Amino acid sequence: MDILIRIVFIGVGATLCMDLWARIQRVLWGITSLDYALVGRWLGWIARGRFYHTTILTSGRITGEHIIGWVAHYLIGVMLAALLTIVVGSKWLYQPTLIPALITGIVSVVAPFFVMQPAFGFGIAAAKTPAPNIARIRSMITHLVFGLGIYLAAKVSLWLLG
Repeated sequence: MDILIRIVFIGVGATLCMDLWARIQRVLWGITSLDYALVGRWLGWIARGRFYHTTILTSGRITGEHIIGWVAHYLIGVMLAALLTIVVGSKWLYQPTLIPALITGIVSVVAPFFVMQPAFGFGIAAAKTPAPNIARIRSMITHLVFGLGIYLAAKVSLWLLG
């Protein structure tokens, strides 16, 4: 049970770091991040049998898409923390190191580049967006921040949970 609690704590904490980074970018530089309602819309349409969209922006809204998207966002963070634990072993939870956490952050960008963005109609690795290279760099930085958040949340979990 202790391992599960730590994984949830780390996944939520890392996702919070990612969201804090998005807020900092918006406030300091006017950079907007993904609207997680679009994730909820996508998931809602998947439940209705539609995986791919010409553009998710023009697809019909789904009731509850905001909450669905935000819950999915945090559940994905927890699943990535669990994946890290499975790959490197549960000892990492008690002796966290930075490199596995950063690698997890880097690897986590595979899902948006090769699943979500194409399914949203934005192309592989944002190829159909107005500035694909900027979108790619921002995604990579955001996911590195998530990886850093995994490490920081793991350190905080040691302090809070012993």
